[in-house]
Amino acid sequence: MTKIYKLDYESPIGIMEIIGTHETINSILFSEESQKVNFLHAETPQVLIECYNQLDEYFKGDRYDFTFPYRIEGTDFQKIVWEALKEIPYAETGSYKDIAVSIGNEKAIRAVGSANGKNKLSIVIPCHRIIGSNGKLTGYAGGLWRKEWLLQHEKTFNKQHR
Repeated sequence: MTKIYKLDYESPIGIMEIIGTHETINSILFSEESQKVNFLHAETPQVLIECYNQLDEYFKGDRYDFTFPYRIEGTDFQKIVWEALKEIPYAETGSYKDIAVSIGNEKAIRAVGSANGKNKLSIVIPCHRIIGSNGKLTGYAGGLWRKEWLLQHEKTFNKQHR
């Protein structure tokens, strides 16, 4: 059986729990904990340390995409949606309809929304970049206030990145 490791990252918008193996990151989700629970130790795999460091670079405005290995677990449809989400550039937004059209299934707007909500790789697969067709913020598993913060963060650092 594959051993699972955890490491918490203290972001400006809350604790993020990184879960992975020696080979890949399986999950990066906001935790409801108010303090870190999972700390760096001698057995922490390098891939978790790399993920931690890349998240830190992202929150400092120094990283715009992620290069550590991760594993996506879901249905074939969910994986297609998540791959499409990765095509939304840093500091830009799209809608469920945009994703549905991009995957060739214009009528699958609700299914795209459902898949978006099941994304376990927060920020890396940028579901926070999805907004309503009307331009308003829509649901986000981490909370709308976090989504708003992330979008503003990316807009701020995108201007400096150009």
